[in-house]
Parts: sequence; structure tokens; C-alpha cells
Amino acid sequence: MTDLSSRFRDRVRALGLQDAHVLVALSGGMDSVVLLHLLKFGGARVTAAHFDHAMREGSAADARWVRGLCAAWEVPLVTACAGEGLRTEDDARRARYHFLRHAQTQAAATHLATAHHADDQAETVLFRILRGTGVAGLAGIPEEGESGLVRPLLPFWRAELRAYARENGVRWRTDPTNRALGPARNRIRNELIPRIEETLAPAARRSLVRLARLARAEEEEWAVLVRKAERDAVKWEEEGAALVRDRLAAYDSPVAARVLRGVLRRFGVVPGRAGTRSALQFISTAPSGHVFPLPGGTHQLRTEFGAAWVEPVGEAPPEDCPLVIGGPAGEGELRVGGRELRVRWGAGDELAVRSLRFPLTLRGWRPGDRVRTRAGTKKLKKLFLEARIPRVRRGTIPVLADGGGRVLWAAGLARAADAEPLPGEAAITITITDA
Repeated sequence: MTDLSSRFRDRVRALGLQDAHVLVALSGGMDSVVLLHLLKFGGARVTAAHFDHAMREGSAADARWVRGLCAAWEVPLVTACAGEGLRTEDDARRARYHFLRHAQTQAAATHLATAHHADDQAETVLFRILRGTGVAGLAGIPEEGESGLVRPLLPFWRAELRAYARENGVRWRTDPTNRALGPARNRIRNELIPRIEETLAPAARRSLVRLARLARAEEEEWAVLVRKAERDAVKWEEEGAALVRDRLAAYDSPVAARVLRGVLRRFGVVPGRAGTRSALQFISTAPSGHVFPLPGGTHQLRTEFGAAWVEPVGEAPPEDCPLVIGGPAGEGELRVGGRELRVRWGAGDELAVRSLRFPLTLRGWRPGDRVRTRAGTKKLKKLFLEARIPRVRRGTIPVLADGGGRVLWAAGLARAADAEPLPGEAAITITITDA
């Protein structure tokens, strides 16, 4: 097993662990005990972390055994026990990783090491094939993950680790539930792969691990291409992300699909293949101002001219509260499209007093609003389009109308031709600021 120790040291250097503080996820089973032994007696600085899932009889005894092992090897240990019974493997995994990340922070460890090995990789790839997966799923378990997660044993086989343990007198605890055929993983490990290797493909495990390596290499190439496309076709803003429609359409659909899914994942949205196709079709063909709901109900796509925005589905803004203007000078407050505004009006040079028929109303835009300009009467909607004002912002623009509903002014957008003051003519100015 000298060769295994040497190869493991190479992995430690490749993963940058030689000068790191590594928290080892220690279940007490053979894999994790060997990992701790290799790191501890290979000169690494280690802390161990053990989580008792309390899902079977004997788990408390495993925890006591782990404490004894760490005391004998002089390894600091962080422990915890599930506060209440966990029901499924998924529940157990989530609780375990929550504890491990907390323990990593508590120990101030730079890395978190788990004992996944090559057999685990083969089982994972086969499991994903049987469930139906794409190339990303075929890539299997990565050697490195977020926040210092590492898997140093991934290139090594279970048989190698067992031989190393026996040669070095390393003992471990055996979890009897690993032999139970109920969980799908156990059935793959204990029945399916051995039967395949006996009857169909003697090197099935190695072939599956090789498939994972090939898929991961292909995924890395895809990642380079997708990052380039994302830089070209996606603009990140405070209010969300904008997919530039014509630029995204210039890419082949597999690239565009990966760009879209990558963007949506950052918002916690994971569409399936059919949902991705529908979203891309919407981005490509929907007129400006249309909305496409995304899975989960928290976000949506909204088209505005040349972009499709990814934005949260917010609550409806408070109902508008218009402001009645009863004379040529005064002040008050206005709410339009969720905006709270302070309004002052008085002598100025914007709106001819002769054109004003008090009382006036300062309110939000309404469909059908028109204003008479020098070029003729135009709908405010058309003026919004010409000014490229997104639909979602149109309701926040104050509109001034007289008692008969005739539009005299839209802030920053238009003024009625007959409201323009002549030189020396009495006029007022309306000043609007955020409240």
C-alpha cells in the first residue's frame, strides 16, 4: 500500500491540502476512517466531525467509538446528534451537510473532506443513467465543490482502501444497514453492479468511472462556451437579469438553453427540458410587454423591447392615490404605481394658466389616454413605445388631466400643444420628487 500512500499525497498536493486545515466527515465506516488516517498520519492538520443521524439502533455506540478513535489519534472532534428522527436518506443527507458546514465554520477549517471513492462514483453514474440524465449528470461526483468541499479518495477503489486499512491495522465500524436491499443505492451496490460484472461486463465499474471522466471533460468545454455566450447575451442589473433577445437567438439552441438555465439557477429556478424550450420560444417570439411564468411561482420572464427580464413575481403595488389640484399654487402627495411622490406647483413656465380648468387631477396612466401634440393627437401608449419606456414603469409616470379627463401633461414625456405658454403669459410649473 506504499503506492496508495504516494498517490494520495499527489492528490493532497493537487487539491491544495498540504498547508490547509481539513475537517473530515467521519462516520466511523471504513472509507472515512481510512481518509482520516491518510490525512492525519500524512502530516495534514485535521479536525473530525461526526453526525449521529439517530435512524438505527447502534448509532450512539458508533458515536462513542468515534470519540475513542479521535482521542487515541489526538484528532479534535466535533459531534452532533439529530434532534428528532430523520425519515429518509434525503433528510439525513441534508441534516448531515448542514451540520458539517456548521462544524467547518466552528473549527475554522479551510476545507471539508468527504470519503467518496471510485466505487461511489460508478454507483452514482449508473443510478443517474437509470433515472434518466444528461451529460452533466453523467459527470458524476466532482472532486471539488463550493466552500472548500473536497473528495480526496475519488480516484481510489474500495478494495484498495480496505487493503490499506488491513495493512496499517486500521479498524472501523460496520453499518448493518449498508447490506439492506431497500434503498436504491444499496441495491445497485450489492446486487445490480455485481450481477452486471458477473454476466455482462466484467469491467463495468471502471467503464462507468471512465464515462464520468469523459462527461466531466465535455462539461468543462461546454462551460467555457456557455460563459462566453453569457457574457455576450446577458446583462446583470440591480433589479434582475436581462437576456438580450437577438444575441441569445444567434446561438444554437443547446448553447442558448444552457445559458438560460444557468441564469435561472441563480434565482433558484430550475426548469426541465420542456420548460426550457418553452421559455426560449417565448424569449424569441413574444411581443414586448408580455410575461412568462417560471416554475416555482417566484419569478417570471418579461419581454421589454430587445430584452427578456428575469424578475421576481412581486405583490401588486398599493392602489393609486391621485392628487386633486384646486388652484394655481400648492403642494400635496401622490401615489402612482407604488411610488410615493411629493408634489409642489406654483408660478413657472411649463403650463399656461389659460389652458388649465381647475380642479385638475394628477394621477397614473390609464389605457386609452391621449394627448394633443403639435404633430396631432397621440395615445400615451404610443409615446411610451417611442420613448422605449418599459411597460412595468409606465404606471409610475404621473399624468395631469382636467375635469373632463383631457390629458394636459405626462411627466417627462409630453405636454398638450394648447398648454404651452406664450412669451410673457402666466404659467405654472409642477415639481415632483420622491416622498
